[in-house]
Amino acid sequence: MKSQPEKLKQLVREKYSSIAQQKKDQHVSSCCGSCGCSDEVTQIMNDDYSTLEGYQPEADLGLGCGLPTRFAKIQKGDVVIDLGSGAGNDCFVARHETGDTGKVIGIDFTPAMIEKARENAQKLGFENVEFILGDIEQMPVDDEIADVVISNCVLNLVPDKQKVFSEIYRVLKPGGHFSISDIVLEGELPEAIRHSAEMYAGCISGAIQKETYLEWIRQQGFQQIMIQQQKQIHIPEDILRREAGETGWQLYQQSGAGIWSITVYAEKPAQHTCGCGGCA
Repeated sequence: MKSQPEKLKQLVREKYSSIAQQKKDQHVSSCCGSCGCSDEVTQIMNDDYSTLEGYQPEADLGLGCGLPTRFAKIQKGDVVIDLGSGAGNDCFVARHETGDTGKVIGIDFTPAMIEKARENAQKLGFENVEFILGDIEQMPVDDEIADVVISNCVLNLVPDKQKVFSEIYRVLKPGGHFSISDIVLEGELPEAIRHSAEMYAGCISGAIQKETYLEWIRQQGFQQIMIQQQKQIHIPEDILRREAGETGWQLYQQSGAGIWSITVYAEKPAQHTCGCGGCA
């Protein structure tokens, strides 16, 4: 029998496999393309990539909640890892910044997404962009190989977020940094919303409290932590009523809870440290 984390991963994998086989306008809705019941919900989380150099429309599935590559301070020749790389959207923008002398590695645990991303890279003739099938809780890459790690609306879907931050620390070179866009909460969501499987695949019920999110980053040993961008997410009423029912909707209205998209930046110290309190 599968554990609860494995069940959640399977739910997300199935959802994204379906999305990978669709056209963007068939699934774009909320973050992660999870719901299609309201005209208002179209791209309520996804930011506009079209102004960024290196943008490739065929790789943009409208699944993000920010623009981490805009804030990631990528330099020519950098090695960049994108967590939950999807069809390759952020990887191709990052590749424009690294140039021919750098390298971009996309990691995704959905085979259909990896296949789609590889097809896109082949069409574009990019030889320094690689897509690897793997779980970001256990990245299939060596220690200290990346100058920059990016991710767009993915960590909220992962059951063990602390493990992901540990893996980010492991794969970054000393002095490297990350820029991650994600969904966080302020206040408590009603249980009916938080426990909805569809809302989980839509990046909401898997989100954690903003302060907890930032504290886990600090505990791992990262420094210079800052929020580079923040915006509140407003979920259309019809989706919330459908997912939580009338009672859940009313409780949500009364709770004052907020759903936020944030882009967080942090650096790995140039000299090795860790958050365990026991290192010399």
